Amino acid sequence: MIIVMKENAPADAINNVLTIVKECGFEPHLSKGEQVTIIGVIGNKANLKNINFELISGVDKVVPVTESYKLANKKFHPIPSVVKVGNTSIGSDNLTVIAGPCAIESEEQLLLIAHNVAKSGATFIRGGAYKPRTSPYSFQGLEEEGLKYMQRAKNETGLATICEVTCPDAIEAAVKYIDMIQIGARNMQNFHLLKEAGASGLPVLLKRGLSATIDEWLNAAEYIISEGNPNVVLCERGIRTFETATRNTLDISAVPVLKEKSHLPVIVDPSHAAGVRSYINPLAKAAVACNADGLMIEVHNDPAHALSDGPQSLNFEQFDELMLQLKPFAKLVGR
Repeated sequence: MIIVMKENAPADAINNVLTIVKECGFEPHLSKGEQVTIIGVIGNKANLKNINFELISGVDKVVPVTESYKLANKKFHPIPSVVKVGNTSIGSDNLTVIAGPCAIESEEQLLLIAHNVAKSGATFIRGGAYKPRTSPYSFQGLEEEGLKYMQRAKNETGLATICEVTCPDAIEAAVKYIDMIQIGARNMQNFHLLKEAGASGLPVLLKRGLSATIDEWLNAAEYIISEGNPNVVLCERGIRTFETATRNTLDISAVPVLKEKSHLPVIVDPSHAAGVRSYINPLAKAAVACNADGLMIEVHNDPAHALSDGPQSLNFEQFDELMLQLKPFAKLVGR
């Protein structure tokens, strides 16, 4: 449930409610706005000992939360979250652009791409060191060696770094080298991995599962946040439908739905949604116009010979052109 304090309720009234909640065995979640304070309470109502909070001084009303996700819920945290990652942040008025290759192929390749996307205005370099591929015979990534290349790319360009992790051992390695970890679509409901990601201390980008509903996605985020890590960003990357013209179907409506349901930042990955290079530009513009907090774009120095996802990767010239064309769309939504 949510305890809504009266407008400009004094500090002693707020502290009194917090004390009562703790005495009932709950950990209250405090969210302070400019005028109104909200206290979130998670747990079995029976433990509240029939306390009527609406009769307590300073309390305006009590609102039940029917959704199974609580900490990711906008009712618990009405102010949109901003997630700080390295020397940048995701959310608020920023338009975050994460760019780079699907798979890290060599140190030389990654550094070349990092310098070029930084020059075009990207704020993150992405690169896959652990690659969960459909075929066991496809390139599986350079693992920890690739993470070391990411660290060097950050040192040379100042870009924040993000890489997908696929198992607890990968998380253990990632925390030594990068700024943010990514949970891919195939692992969205790998609940053990979600808990490990939450406990890592690093910000987490959580991609939507191949056929996941938005509520299932938010419940997956809840696993991460419940481990004491509030720094979660959601990434819409297309869902599996009957349509075969694109690799997946980009659910652009997920952006406003999530903005209404959750306080977490939302970014869009048009590369994995489309699977086709020529569709990325219009889908990226649509995502920005829909008020997404950022984009994830696959960029490669030689897409025709990429070891992974070449058909959906932009070259440097195409990425630079996209960044220029996005400016009026970003301005339109105040970013």
